[in-house]
Formats: sequence, C-alpha cells, structure tokens
Amino acid sequence: MPILDIRHLVKEYGGLRANDDISFTLEKGELLGVIGPNGAGKTTLFNCIAGLHPVTSGRIFFDGQDVTLKPAHEMARLGLARTFQVYTAAGDLTVVENIMVGCFLRTRSRKDARRRADGILYDLKLSDHADTLVSELPVPAQKQVTMATALGTAPRMLLLDEVAAGLNPSEIDDIMTSIRHIHNEMGITVMLIEHVMELVMNVCDRLVVLDYGHKIADGTPADIAANAEVIKAYLGERYVKEHAGELS
Repeated sequence: MPILDIRHLVKEYGGLRANDDISFTLEKGELLGVIGPNGAGKTTLFNCIAGLHPVTSGRIFFDGQDVTLKPAHEMARLGLARTFQVYTAAGDLTVVENIMVGCFLRTRSRKDARRRADGILYDLKLSDHADTLVSELPVPAQKQVTMATALGTAPRMLLLDEVAAGLNPSEIDDIMTSIRHIHNEMGITVMLIEHVMELVMNVCDRLVVLDYGHKIADGTPADIAANAEVIKAYLGERYVKEHAGELS
C-alpha cells in the first residue's frame, strides 16, 4: 500500500486552476521529486497534501487513510512534515531550541525533547551549532535547521520545498548528503520540489513533472530527461545535451 495516494486532485483559487486532475502514488521508502516551471502548481500541491489549503475536488490518502479534509496540525500528528521555500526557523531561538519545538509534538518532556533534538543535531551534523542563535547562522545552515525542525516531529514522510535554492555547488552537496541520510539512514519517505537539477537527478528515485497545473510526466530521472514534452516545457534541449552522459 502506498504511503501517499493522490486521486484526481483539483485546486482552484477563484478562476485559476492551480492543480488540474493530478493523480499519482508514492510508495513507502521512495524519494520522489516534483519538478516543473515556476507557476506549475508544485507548492500548491504540497500545501494541499500538508493540509494547509483545502482541495477543490479529488481525494488524498495518507497510509491508507482518507485525509482530504484534515488540517495541517492533524497531518503533522499522522506523520507528515514539510519545509517551506522561505526558511521558517525562529531566529531568536538557538538551533537546538528550534528542533525541540518540533519534538514537542511527540513529547511534553523537555528532557526527552532535548534528547531527541540532540540525535537530530548529530544526524545532520549541526551539533557544533546547537547553542547558536539561528539568526547568526549563514543561510545554508538555516536551511538545514528547517529540515532538522521538521524531523523533530518524527515524520514518516517529509516534504521539502526548494531547500537547495540559492546555494552554491558545495552547499548543494551538503544538502544532498542530508537528504540522502534522511532517506537512507533514517528511513523516511521524501518528496521534494526543486529546480536544482543536479540534486534532483542524483537523489530522486522517480520524478513527477507539472506544467500549468497538469501532470505531464511520471518516471525515472532518465525517462524524464528523455521525455520530449518535459524537454519542451521545462528542461530544454541544452540541458539534455550537456548532461547526456549522466542521464543515460
């Protein structure tokens, strides 16, 4: 049984149909990328899955349960966590305090929350920054903190929204290392939105492509890179030619 099952999802804002009849499944343990041009409906899809925005029609199932109308706080309790394009860590709290905020979803004990947070700090190589105010960290580290805070909620599935945006190649490598650890070592199902193709093509098992609110493709990174509709709508011939050897 898939951990996520999207069936004919439609989301409208007034006269704008941001998501139009989108259907796909995500298996437990899979790492799925959602790609497409700006305005394709990717973040809207995340908002619907996470319970932030109600769908107009269609159904969403999480681990076999119909969660179509569940709000965000109930989705979090069920084991779904997400990050946002704009990092949302509390700058006036330390790194460990931010992570503990997430941990308090699962425990009322400050001691237990600290123990859980320390484990996440270690996993994401943030231990040296535990007592640093988040506002004093560089942007790449703040992005890691937002992922760590989401992990504090002990999710079974994690939605990552453009965590590599604005980073240099070395910083992207660090983010990829963290995502692989979350997926491979922590055993968390991951679904991510990203425009950094180096990351997408290297870490994702499968890709779903959106364009103008429609799903236009679904397949392995190699399949997507060879898809004529995706090349025309998003990747471009130049990208495919420059990375032909990597995508074969």
